Amino acid sequence: MHMRGRLVHRITHADVGRRVSLRIILPEGGFTDIVGVVESWAEGVLTLRRRDDSTVEVAEHDIAASRVVPPVPPRRRGKRP
Repeated sequence: MHMRGRLVHRITHADVGRRVSLRIILPEGGFTDIVGVVESWAEGVLTLRRRDDSTVEVAEHDIAASRVVPPVPPRRRGKRP
């Protein structure tokens, strides 16, 4: 049985500064996901800062789905029991 999920675009301009997950439509078809903090959103282009400190610009019309996600948890130090 194959189930298809709904693609929902849930972020707004008010989410600048928050960590989000975007599902992007690729030009050749299909999708890819990008996770990062929205640094800016102007003139239909979002700039996200990824975990590795790189930035990526995404055209708003390429976003198939989006949502706010929790901040990255702090790294644990020391050994696991």
